[in-house]
Amino acid sequence: MDSTEWDARYAAAPELVWTAEPNRFVVEATADLPPGDALDLAAGEGRNAVWLAGRGWRVTAVDFSPVAVDRGRDLAARRGVPVRWRVGDVTTDLPEPDRYDLVVVAYLHLPPAQRTVALAGARAALRPGGTIVVVGHDRANLDGGVGGPRDPEILLTPEAVVDGLDGLRVRRAETVRRPVIVDGTTRDALDTLVVAHRPA
Repeated sequence: MDSTEWDARYAAAPELVWTAEPNRFVVEATADLPPGDALDLAAGEGRNAVWLAGRGWRVTAVDFSPVAVDRGRDLAARRGVPVRWRVGDVTTDLPEPDRYDLVVVAYLHLPPAQRTVALAGARAALRPGGTIVVVGHDRANLDGGVGGPRDPEILLTPEAVVDGLDGLRVRRAETVRRPVIVDGTTRDALDTLVVAHRPA
C-alpha cells in the first residue's frame, strides 16, 4: 500500500486503527534502557513513540501517511508528551547517521529491496552503543498464525532482518507468538523479533 491508501485507511476509521498501547515486544526490549534519543520509523499512529516519550525518551517519529502523523500528534497531546513528528518515506528520506540511541522499526512490511534500504538507514542512524528493535509479521504467520499481510514477499523472517543489520551485535532474533483476540477467541499471531546493538 502507498501513502494515499494508508491515508484513506486511517481516515476511514473513527478511532485509532491500531491500539494506543505500545507493542509488547518494543516494551520488553526497551524497558530497561536509559532514555536518550529515539527514532520510530514507520511510526503509524504513534503508539510506540508516545510510550517512549512518556518514559523520558526524546523521540522523533516518521511515517509516510500525513493522516497517521496527525493522529500521532493528537495521541501525544492527549498523553501530554513531546514527540517530534515528521512525514517521510523511510526508503527515500533516510535518517541522519550516528544520531540515535534507539531505533524502532515496527510492522514495516516492504519488498526485499526496499526493506534492505530501510534497514540500512535504520542501522546507520544508531550511535555507538545504540539499540535497534525490529518487529513485524513473520512469514510463518501465513500458515501458523492469524492476521497480518498475506503476501509472503513482504513478510519478515529473523534471518532476513539480521542480514539487513550487518555489523550489529544481535541479542535476539526469533519468531515469537503474540496473543490476539479473534471473534472472542484468543489466537496467536507469529511475529519476527530482532533486537541488535551497535558496538560502542
